[in-house]
Amino acid sequence: MDEGGGRSTSLYLLAGFLGLFTLLTVAGFMMGWRTDVVTHEGEGIDGVITYLLWTTGALVVIGHVVLIWFLWKYTSGKVAAYNRPNKRTQLIWGMLPVVVLLLVSEGGVLAVASPVWKSLYIDQPKDPFLVEVVGKQFEWYVRYPGADGKFGKVDFKEVDAVENQIGLLDSDEAGLDDIVKNGVLTIPKGRPCVIRLRTQDVIHSFFVPQFRVKQDLISGFPTRIKFTPLKAGEYELACAELCGLGHYNMKGKVVVKEPADFEAWLAKQEPFYGTE
Repeated sequence: MDEGGGRSTSLYLLAGFLGLFTLLTVAGFMMGWRTDVVTHEGEGIDGVITYLLWTTGALVVIGHVVLIWFLWKYTSGKVAAYNRPNKRTQLIWGMLPVVVLLLVSEGGVLAVASPVWKSLYIDQPKDPFLVEVVGKQFEWYVRYPGADGKFGKVDFKEVDAVENQIGLLDSDEAGLDDIVKNGVLTIPKGRPCVIRLRTQDVIHSFFVPQFRVKQDLISGFPTRIKFTPLKAGEYELACAELCGLGHYNMKGKVVVKEPADFEAWLAKQEPFYGTE
């Protein structure tokens, strides 16, 4: 190899890396790997994802450029003849990536994601639509509180796979008008929806890709998720937590209706215990 072989290799590495990175970036954007976002909260989550993509992508490029620059600067003659930089230079370039990554992953994420987290879990919406989703191997059950706006009590001892899948007590007057549906969550467009989540067995996870929301259902620990759907349509409800041999088949549907259509639909639904 000639005297400048090490530096020539550095230039080849730089050109190859930048070419490959550009190709993968263009291909990634052309593929349209993200589904459409159809909730207000999902727009904020997409903002966090975009922030991480740009910052980490920039760090990958800068890191490789610096690495190749070190090869250029401290290589002479053959590639194996590498002249180690002094300790001060090594310390600076050893600590600098750590500091930058901390700023990006901790400071930056906190600054960008905190408003999204607050919207999802802290803010109390005005006039929310309240509904409960119950997960069990390998089905989803949806419960609406009925005209009184109150959920009736449930008891695990009353659960029956055929007659009473969620254990709703008929001794509680608040539950006599509760509406129970299997596999389909129907909600109104444009209204904040608060989803109470619970599981009857193992851990499940409520996930709607277009909503950008995912929340675990934990045994003995009721959880919740909030979102405001912005577009009417049908969306897949998936379980995003491996929950057993039938996990692949645990899927449902979320139907977002225009407000008037939703009210008309809700008025036609029969309570779980029927009408007197």
